[in-house]
Amino acid sequence: MPTLSIHFDPAVLAHLTSASGDDTVHVTLSLGGGDGAATTPPPHVVPHGPLAELLQAGMLEVGTVLTFHQRRANRSGRAVVTAEGQLIVDGHASPFASPSKAAEAVTGNVINGWTLWQLPDGRTTLDDLRRELRRQNQQ
Repeated sequence: MPTLSIHFDPAVLAHLTSASGDDTVHVTLSLGGGDGAATTPPPHVVPHGPLAELLQAGMLEVGTVLTFHQRRANRSGRAVVTAEGQLIVDGHASPFASPSKAAEAVTGNVINGWTLWQLPDGRTTLDDLRRELRRQNQQ
């Protein structure tokens, strides 16, 4: 039977041990070629769904952290973009296929996730990127 060996960088272990019970920690595993074994590159993932065009155009990158904060409701959210074009929302085990469903998972309300989720700059929304892509495609 094969043996699975997981090695973590000491910085990762330090982060994991310092995380509080409320923190969500995302760990990505990749198959490596320990002991000089030949490795095959991971299959190319083709994004699908509402975010696919932004990913394919290079306007949104895999691993981008999206956030929002609603002051009046004292509510905030954090999500990470996957290669498949989905959003992994902190505190939720399954990814969401659309920005609106991801936002709804955090707020508990039907809401337009395109205008809610912001890029790391804190100003640009997914809707801003989508409108920019449309402008580029019209030229």
